[in-house]
Amino acid sequence: MTTQLAKKGNDRPLGSRPLAERLNWLRAGVLGANDGIVSVAATVVGVAAATDAFVPVLLAGVAAVVAGALSMALGEYVSVSSAADSQRTIIRRLRDELRERPEHARDRLREVVAAQGLSPATAELVSSELSQRDAMAAHLSVEYHFAEDEVVSPGHAALASGISFVAGAALPVATILLTPVDWRIPVTFLAAVVALGLTGGAGARLGNSPVRRAVVRVVVGGILALAATWLVGSLLGVGIA
Repeated sequence: MTTQLAKKGNDRPLGSRPLAERLNWLRAGVLGANDGIVSVAATVVGVAAATDAFVPVLLAGVAAVVAGALSMALGEYVSVSSAADSQRTIIRRLRDELRERPEHARDRLREVVAAQGLSPATAELVSSELSQRDAMAAHLSVEYHFAEDEVVSPGHAALASGISFVAGAALPVATILLTPVDWRIPVTFLAAVVALGLTGGAGARLGNSPVRRAVVRVVVGGILALAATWLVGSLLGVGIA
């Protein structure tokens, strides 16, 4: 048991990531694509409802994609930067504690291990062996559930978020620009709803949650957003005409 725990904290190849972390990245990508579909589809449908002209719809679509991708990337960068700062603070404080008060740190590790249901004697043995092998890795793994090389990257997170948003937004933009005028709103509406159903189902599977409920939730929300912007665009189009 102690050998397995030690390997988990110390022998994991650099650059590898636990399955849970990879799934979190995938879920973030799915959510980014979902946001791109909803926000950009709603924008271009609203503008297309107000005018049949090609250029305004094109400009609205491009502006929505650029603004949305930058907003998603910036928001993810700020959020992940905060998480990374917290992780670095934990590492710095733990390193200082292990250097200045190693016995205090090992006592706390023993308490955390014992809280998992082990007897005091077994908890003492486990915490002692883990500390002797790699105290830093042991504390980070057992107490904080991450490794020293797993500090999240704000730049990577921002890039992934922006790319996933653009990937989702590409569908409604391409659909409304390439479809004949008389059909572009219903076809874009249908394409967005289908895409939302797929991303909603994928996100639910990655999160081990009920697929049908997630699909219904995201599809209904998307339909409401598209209907609202279509109605606003139609009213503005009548007013302008």
